[in-house]
Amino acid sequence: MEFAQGETLSPARLRLAVRYTLEEFAVRHPGRAVEIRIPPCGAAQALPGVNHRRGTPPNVVEMPAVTWLNLVLGRETDRNTISKSGIRADIEGYLPLFGDIRNYSAQRPSSSPSQSSS
Repeated sequence: MEFAQGETLSPARLRLAVRYTLEEFAVRHPGRAVEIRIPPCGAAQALPGVNHRRGTPPNVVEMPAVTWLNLVLGRETDRNTISKSGIRADIEGYLPLFGDIRNYSAQRPSSSPSQSSS
């Protein structure tokens, strides 16, 4: 949630956020036709179509971690940092992954549950 609230993530938390969102993307859009690479954090294969098994995939999308997280969250980002190869390497129609976060409330829930007295 920190990144969604505009905070800068530590390298470890950035890698964790990227890996989680790559996994979530692959679960929501199963297949092996496109490889999404976010070096050095991770990679995932997704989207239906011709399965890739060995060697360099024919459809690859690669970008920095912050660019990926911005796209996943529906934020504007520098698209010049996105490298695409292959005829199916456009994944932007599948993003944002979590919907529009502009209406996200930065207020965090209380750490202790409210108790009602009866």
